[in-house]
Amino acid sequence: MENYAQPRGALPPADPPKSFPPNPVPARDREANELGERERSLLALERQWWRHAGAKEEAIRRELGVGPTAYYQLLSRLLDDPAALAYDPMLVKRLQRQRASRRRRRSRPDSVPMKPTS
Repeated sequence: MENYAQPRGALPPADPPKSFPPNPVPARDREANELGERERSLLALERQWWRHAGAKEEAIRRELGVGPTAYYQLLSRLLDDPAALAYDPMLVKRLQRQRASRRRRRSRPDSVPMKPTS
């Protein structure tokens, strides 16, 4: 399966985006190792590798029907769900490590002090 963004003006894909319920069942109301279709789709999309810039964002819109910002918010919450860890431990642990690394980089002060302006 090739992961290419659709060129401008191209016809939409044959399959419409999947529709998910607006408010998925909270983790506390599900069985311990149960993920909904939406959560499994998020992990499946994250499992893929992308060859071109923008291809992942286009796939997020096309396959899930949400924008990239909403996707990453959902993914971040999903990474803290024990059911996701039980469903795909290697993927979830890798994504948790990447998230922790990005947070450490953002919280680290710049190593080069700024020059005072006169």
